[in-house]
This record gives sequence, structure tokens and C-alpha cells, in this order.
Amino acid sequence: MALEIERRFLVQGLAWRRHIRWQAQLQQGYLVANTDDDFTARVRLATGDEAVAGAWLTIKARAEQCLEALGHLPEGLVRQEFEYAIPEADAVALLALTPKWLSKVRYGLDFPGGEWVLDVFEGANAPLVLAEVELEQQSLEQGLALEPPPWCGRELTGRHELSNAALARRPLAIWPEAERLALFNSEID
Repeated sequence: MALEIERRFLVQGLAWRRHIRWQAQLQQGYLVANTDDDFTARVRLATGDEAVAGAWLTIKARAEQCLEALGHLPEGLVRQEFEYAIPEADAVALLALTPKWLSKVRYGLDFPGGEWVLDVFEGANAPLVLAEVELEQQSLEQGLALEPPPWCGRELTGRHELSNAALARRPLAIWPEAERLALFNSEID
């Protein structure tokens, strides 16, 4: 079984820009996404740097049966993930069928501690900027002890309302103003 182990953070400022290795424009559509993100089926089309351009069909699900083997972990840290490359023409056709979608620019970063990416959301989810670090199962303890870079603010790991699927269903633009302000103006954890 493929596992995705990642931590997510709200980004503050622009200091992350000096760490950019690559960038891609992403269009993501959700074919299936239940409200608590127990299960999602997503299509993604990435254009931009040749090394990261392509199209994928991705299925994500809770990893309950794995959590016992890995020990007590924060909610939302580990999920099953199955990702398959598909022809770009298929991705375009599937995106046209998705009722819920989002767009963002993704940057690959050269920061230690795992595979770091940063998403600058567009459209109804702007001005949201999130960083994610994907961890290897072998270095899970190191990942949990990871000291995030100074441009990372509050940790958002396990915050279902800020998952990509949730942001496609309920974009930031339709959040009540008090919720948006609380997200962006809260103290750093």
C-alpha cells in the first residue's frame, strides 16, 4: 500500500522564494470527495517545468489500518495514496466532468527535512499560500520533530477544511469574513 505522510503549514511572507527549484501550474478536479476527506478521487493536470508537467489520477483514503503499526500520530498526517499517470487529453476530459475544482501554482523547494512544495492558490482560494513537506516512512520520527522554516506559520496538518478537496468544495471566498480573518490573523502555533 502506498502511504502519503505529510505536514502542512500556512505560509507567511516571501522568504520561501529563494528556495524555488521548479514551478508548475496545477488544475485539480475532484471526481469524488466526501465531506470529511475519508476518500477522494482527483484528476490533476500540471503544466510548466518539463520535469513536473503531466497528468495524474489520484485516489486518497484514510490509513486507519496503518496507524496502529506506525504508532500514535497526529490526525491527517498519514493517508493511503494511489497515483497513476494518465494521458493529458484524458485529464482535460475528466476536469471538464468535475463539479469541484481549484487552481494553484506549485513550487518545489530545496529545503531539508523531506520533499517540500508550496502552493499559491488562485481564484476563489486566493490569497492562501500553504507549504507541505512529504516525509518518508523510514524518517517519520525525524519528520514529526522537524523544525519548520521561519516562513511557515501555523501548522495545518489534519485541518480538513483546508484540504485541497475541501477548498474545491468550499473555497475561501465563500467563507464568512470572521473565519477568513481568524485563519490569516491567528497567532503562530
